[in-house]
Amino acid sequence: MKVEFSAFPKAFTGNVAMLVAADKQLLATAQTLDKEAGGTLTKALGGGRFAGNKGQTLTVLGHAGGSIDRLLLLGVGKPRELDARSAENLGGTIAAEANASGHKAVTVVVDAVKGSKLTPGQIAAHMALGAQLRNYRFDKYKTKDKPEQKLSLEQVTFHVAGPADARKSYDRLAPTIDAVFFTRDLVSEPANELYPVEFAKRAKALAKLGVKVEILGEAEMKKLGMNVLLAVGQGSSRDSQLLVMTWMNGPKGQAPVALIGKGVCFDTGGISIKPAGGMEDMKWDMGGAGAVTGAMMAIAGRKAKANVVGVCALVENMPDGNATRPGDVVKSMSGQTVEIINTDAEGRLILGDAMWYAQEKFKPQAMVELSTLTGAIIVALGHERAGLFSNNTPLSNKLRAAGALVGEKLWRMPLGPNYDKQIDSEIADMKNVGAGRDGGSITAAQYLQRFVQPGVAWAHLDIAGMAWGKGNATTPKGATAYGVRLLDRLIADNYEK
Repeated sequence: MKVEFSAFPKAFTGNVAMLVAADKQLLATAQTLDKEAGGTLTKALGGGRFAGNKGQTLTVLGHAGGSIDRLLLLGVGKPRELDARSAENLGGTIAAEANASGHKAVTVVVDAVKGSKLTPGQIAAHMALGAQLRNYRFDKYKTKDKPEQKLSLEQVTFHVAGPADARKSYDRLAPTIDAVFFTRDLVSEPANELYPVEFAKRAKALAKLGVKVEILGEAEMKKLGMNVLLAVGQGSSRDSQLLVMTWMNGPKGQAPVALIGKGVCFDTGGISIKPAGGMEDMKWDMGGAGAVTGAMMAIAGRKAKANVVGVCALVENMPDGNATRPGDVVKSMSGQTVEIINTDAEGRLILGDAMWYAQEKFKPQAMVELSTLTGAIIVALGHERAGLFSNNTPLSNKLRAAGALVGEKLWRMPLGPNYDKQIDSEIADMKNVGAGRDGGSITAAQYLQRFVQPGVAWAHLDIAGMAWGKGNATTPKGATAYGVRLLDRLIADNYEK
């Protein structure tokens, strides 16, 4: 979709969108149009429940003041409520409304909103970002798509005072769009099309942005002692991979931030096989790796002055005569031994080795791991927030702040010795599940914490409830790319020089 920013024209035509503040307060341009049309808009506002509240919309057809065919009024609420995220939601609403109506082009009028901390240019830039993020559909396998199901919106033009400033603000945000779409595409792909080798192959596209991309195969991982990771994938006919992405554009010698992603391209549960119903959803069990890859793309796309590495463990968890059995004991890269009680608790297994590798090779100052790890976190938090587990309160606070700014919310969960002892094994250093289902997301995090080296600030984000969704203002139904913007904002606000 094409986005343009321009000064105010002499007249508005076609499909137009304008902002209205709380208590039906028309902004400058709408006031002028209303006066020219003899109070048409005022009358329209008086005839219904639309009051300009946050999230409200009202469509006025055949505006009498000119050649406007369709006028979409968007409520911004109280001016102080109009922040960057709210502006993005407004843009997403415009895109959704346009596609639902089959329109190809929309003109958006962005007047100053007195009381908002955002300039008109910033409002326009974030609205454009939201419109772009909403204007997405994964339909590459559709051969008989109905016209009304296709995206129609091709262009959005924002009329704003200082269009050059708006364009400059938008250009800083734009790398996020490609990164989010890249991740949504990865997470949406069926497992017969996206498997570990193919995932790694697609990640090589980041090399064009300056990211160093290295792929370790099974033989290389075996030499490194990554036996637990390999144990998860040994039942599959497809080779496991370790994807390593490096972006070192920050101060020379500064320790990087390590981003770790779970990439189970399909999860049957292995020998501890899942029920058949809903198993098709397990194509997105690589959502953490997708988010890390997308974040690396966003960071490199805007040439961030930071040192960041991304490590993704890519496997398939399949039942086979060669698959890992419940009760097997395997030695990890860290030297610790693991009794694998449940082969469907596989994500933590591959992540332990990936985290250890990242620490050994890159000596990071902080390590953030994302994974669709447990159904238990959905029981706890639903689909509103991802679970945050951390050994470091400053890092936890940075993540929560970044998530709040981009609409990817987190809730900090507990850790502690009484949870940790639940994964002690009678015959090995640890087992991969706790006793029973109680506190399942916490015991999973305790397992991961055993692979954190002393002095490393670590956070685990359990995004099982967030990687796939029913849709919101800026995200259509399906893959959300949750974590891409969160990680990008984390780096931008805390680790760039």
